[in-house]
Amino acid sequence: MTTTSNFRDAIKKAQGQSLLGPNVINKALPYLGGSLVLTAVGTYGGLGMIQSNPGLFMPTFIGAIIAQLVLFFVVRGIAERANNSTALPLLVLYSLLTGYTLSGIVFVALGTDGVGLKGVAIAALGCGITFIVARNIGSNLGDEDGLALTKTVQLGIIALLVVIVLQLVLSFFGIFTPTWLEIGISGLGVFLFAGASVVDFYILPRAYRDDQYLSASLSMYLTYINLFVFILRLLIAINSRD
Repeated sequence: MTTTSNFRDAIKKAQGQSLLGPNVINKALPYLGGSLVLTAVGTYGGLGMIQSNPGLFMPTFIGAIIAQLVLFFVVRGIAERANNSTALPLLVLYSLLTGYTLSGIVFVALGTDGVGLKGVAIAALGCGITFIVARNIGSNLGDEDGLALTKTVQLGIIALLVVIVLQLVLSFFGIFTPTWLEIGISGLGVFLFAGASVVDFYILPRAYRDDQYLSASLSMYLTYINLFVFILRLLIAINSRD
């Protein structure tokens, strides 16, 4: 939900704009890296909670998701006003909470035969490779191609979000997605967020000024976190059996 909201707002700002922040991505990258490191710390803490006190994990997990959603809109609003000194500590907290909420899927991955720590490393490496490729492609997109790709990816992510919500609703009634369909959904998620990573390098310099680097960092952070999650989901689905 937060990813789609952030993506849609960035598109509205970027349409018909020349470069507002030619250096905004370079300024955002250190904060993106720091956020990802803090996310790993939060995930480690969540895994520790699962192992030491599994009964307490679920209530804290739900609380972390709620706090994460609220904090996202707070951080985004402050960062877009370029109030970076206030936004930075909130972004730190947001990254830690995101890591904690990711610990559930990472725990499942670690316990799945054929995935394990190697699969988590592959997901992380996949994000890194995607970043390198996306930067080269996205930075060189023309306006016509860039906006066309942006709108296509946006529509795809919205459709993917609808499917995931439907999955959650059906699971409450004991209806779970078969493995072949989960592989398809996860593969689509990987494809779309890989596309979103290309779009970021086109759209962010047109949507944010150089002093709004934390907003750009947050946008890229959401892209790579979602890409990581869908790669993990795909690996888990491939190595699972109905």
